[in-house]
Amino acid sequence: MSKFEVFTDNTGKYSFRLRARNGEIIATGQVYASKAGCLKGIESVKKNAPLAKVVEMETPAK
Repeated sequence: MSKFEVFTDNTGKYSFRLRARNGEIIATGQVYASKAGCLKGIESVKKNAPLAKVVEMETPAK
């Protein structure tokens, strides 16, 4: 089963990562000042991801 992992970085701020069933990290969240903010970020991903469009970004010409 996939899972969200909440953790603190070396500055004590919170972040999350989403792991697939095979253990691979498939998404990471931004850095949050509080655990509550981090948990709200996870809830936002859960709520909004099913509605998100897939947009292909063009690589700029060199």
